[in-house]
Amino acid sequence: MALIQWGVLPLLVILCISQPCFSSSPSIIRIKPEKDALLTTDGRRRGVDLYCEAWKFTVETNDAGVWTRVPQMCVNFVEEYITGERYVSDSQAVADSALAHAHSVRLSGAAKHAWVFDIDETLLSNVPYYAVQGFGSDIFDEPSFDVWVDLAKAPALSPSLRLYNKLKELGFTIFLLTGRCEYQRNATERNLLYAGYSGWERLILRGDSDQGTLASVYKSEKRKEIEDEGYIIHGNSGDQWSDLMGYAVAKRSFKLPNPLYYIS
Repeated sequence: MALIQWGVLPLLVILCISQPCFSSSPSIIRIKPEKDALLTTDGRRRGVDLYCEAWKFTVETNDAGVWTRVPQMCVNFVEEYITGERYVSDSQAVADSALAHAHSVRLSGAAKHAWVFDIDETLLSNVPYYAVQGFGSDIFDEPSFDVWVDLAKAPALSPSLRLYNKLKELGFTIFLLTGRCEYQRNATERNLLYAGYSGWERLILRGDSDQGTLASVYKSEKRKEIEDEGYIIHGNSGDQWSDLMGYAVAKRSFKLPNPLYYIS
């Protein structure tokens, strides 16, 4: 009350407005000036990598929403990530979490236990295709991608192949649910076998009635059909949120990294 009476409190407020009032507490995050944030100690710019790492984070958390291409300034960043050790390491971390969940499931003889996999950038890697398509900086070109699919030469994403085989050993029934079209069935099956996959229960592709349906809706519908056959979907692995969201979702869903493209 005495402080207010003698006008000291208003004076303190004025001083804090006219001069920065900084806390000495180490718990306060201090934002460096933009110029300093863009430079390392030897003067090289690191702002692009900071921006692109943040952009990739928003992509993986689905905060970026709908996007159509990799920002031009991030093309080199995406190339280095997707062709380097970090991509494989991140994918392995997801596979490890999925396998830990699989080991926690009690597979009883009476129940039907399923695991659902997407294909592109989940089981198979299309990085050789995107290497000549600007690493996601070009708008998706369906005709050229169809040519690539027909080659049936996409390699396996190695962490996913190991997970796939482990799940088979544990006794899960595996369903492959892809946005590829029915006319690509033969090429897709050839590619899967070429990459080392075998023993799936069913390969589900888009039929004529599925054309034009959002991926999240289409995949929900197909998962519901699997459930209606009496299966419990314990796990679902995919690189797009539309592989995992919607209804008839798995007990646990596992999102693999993909900064190359977005599918809704």
